[in-house]
Formats: sequence, structure tokens, C-alpha cells
Amino acid sequence: MIFICVKWRVKPEYVDQWIDLTREFTEATRAEPGNLFFDWSRSIDNPDEFVLIEAFKEDAAEAHVTSEHFKRAQATFPAYLVETPLIRNVVMPGDHWDRLGEFEVSAS
Repeated sequence: MIFICVKWRVKPEYVDQWIDLTREFTEATRAEPGNLFFDWSRSIDNPDEFVLIEAFKEDAAEAHVTSEHFKRAQATFPAYLVETPLIRNVVMPGDHWDRLGEFEVSAS
């Protein structure tokens, strides 16, 4: 899978609206056949920063970045941002989350 992590620094006046502003893009991306997950979180250290963790099947990346919803996001999201988002992406084996064995939770 292609595993991607993106940090988005949102202008303070849009922070409280960010999830709504990205909702259509998020829902459309999650509906893509090759999407494995697409999850937003908010930084606890910087309330203006959102972190997006996403993954796609290896053959699905081109369809994602050429989709209409991706093109709309490219055209609209920069106006809400402080800076160009930071990204890391890697290709890794598997298509799922693994369990963190060092913090195993036993059934009660």
C-alpha cells in the first residue's frame, strides 16, 4: 500500500471550520475503490495543525490525484492554509493496520 501522512497548517480563522471545509473531499476520497483509509486528527501541540493519515492500494494513487474532488481541493484548500502542507509517503507491504504488541490489551 501507499501510506501517506500530511500535516496541514490551517489559518486560525478557518480552524474551527476545517473538518466541514474538507468533508466533501474526505467522503469522496473514502469512497474511492482503492482507498484503504483516510483519517484526520488534530495536533494537541498546535491547534492550527491537522494531520491526515491515508493509504491507497498501490494501483489507486493515480486515480486519486486525477479525480475531480482532488482537483477541487487543489483549487480551494490553499486559501485556508498558512503554508504548503508537509507530506511523507512510503510504499509498504500489506493493506491493514497491525496491532501494537507492546501495549497488548487482554480481554476481560
